[in-house]
Amino acid sequence: MRPAYEGKPMVVLSNNDGCAIARTAEAKALGIKMGEPWFKIKHLADRDGLIALSANFSLYGDLSARMMSVIGQFAPVQEIYSIDESFLDLTGMRGTGRQLGEAIRQRVRQWVGIPTCVGIGPTKTLAKLANHLAKKLPRLEGVCDLSTLDQAGLMRAIRHVPVEDVWGVGRRLSPRLLSLGIETAADLAMADPRVIRDEFSIVLAKTARELAGEACMALEDIPADKQQIMCSRSFGRPVLEKADLAQAISVFATRAAEKLRRQAGTTPAIQVFIRTSPFRVEDPQYSGSTVTRIARPTSNTGDINAGALRALDKLYRPGFRYAKAGICLLDIASVDAVAAQGQLFDTPAEPGVACGRLMAVVDRINDRFGRSAIAPASTYGENDAPWQMRQERMTPAYTTDWNQLVEVWR
Repeated sequence: MRPAYEGKPMVVLSNNDGCAIARTAEAKALGIKMGEPWFKIKHLADRDGLIALSANFSLYGDLSARMMSVIGQFAPVQEIYSIDESFLDLTGMRGTGRQLGEAIRQRVRQWVGIPTCVGIGPTKTLAKLANHLAKKLPRLEGVCDLSTLDQAGLMRAIRHVPVEDVWGVGRRLSPRLLSLGIETAADLAMADPRVIRDEFSIVLAKTARELAGEACMALEDIPADKQQIMCSRSFGRPVLEKADLAQAISVFATRAAEKLRRQAGTTPAIQVFIRTSPFRVEDPQYSGSTVTRIARPTSNTGDINAGALRALDKLYRPGFRYAKAGICLLDIASVDAVAAQGQLFDTPAEPGVACGRLMAVVDRINDRFGRSAIAPASTYGENDAPWQMRQERMTPAYTTDWNQLVEVWR
């Protein structure tokens, strides 16, 4: 959206512009670490031209959907793994891996406007590792194909990759692996899976087998339903009044209920928490959490919101400077499973059916006219409520707001 930023050191900041949660290669070259607080690096803006932007999640979500749609055109089976990662099953597709990878990169760059790297391998773990190599080695020009290598060639290709860079290992498991003499991805691939299973877990044993070229993880083209749904936020400013907390909790409950309905789920229980900031040591500290039950599992925004506000009544203590709050929907089950179970005192005219239709209408209206076009009255309040995120470096919503569309010319 801003070509002038290309090649410049840039970071994206977390909620309330607190820490660097994404960095360009140029920013990494300045020594900026993941999660480093902004107040420690903001001097680099004047010294080295560092650009810092507030997180713009609606823009990222829209661009992610566009990117996944483009990538999905290259294969019949796609697993969307995260906001910026996707697996494709290239079995039977025409062309070499290199050709397909270059075509994917070119089309995403042209149609969406963002750079990508492509890793290809006979297993999901090797595809992830190939993607890692495509990013790290400039000579690969963004595409790495490990699928054509024999066993010896594969081990040579991954023998210089530290074991902590392997998908599913990370810094937590790597010290124990290093103590066993497993230092690289090739070492893990050649380790006895039974030993890895006994010493660690069956999951890491599968990772070792995948590194050796044995597929153990199938593509999940239909995302699994979530068992819990969390909505929480650190506040832009300390919150003192219960009314402000109630508005925040209502907003979180409304969004959680929307997510719940998207997966056709219901919940019988809601966890609510509020807490002060542990970093403000001069302030009195308080942290409270409780679970409230709902008479019948539901996805109705009104029922979930009412339950969340009842929980807040139990938790709130005056005199504290609250810094964060949130809710979590628990024990999520599908609507069909709950409907089949029934209730002892159900009437022939089941009220849940009418509520379900009402929520469907509300969701359609909000999809068409924007989030919170219709919402509980308790979600409305001051535009600059203290619980709202502080986002002083926000970019425009170039693709999701008619009033902020990208300007091609003036």
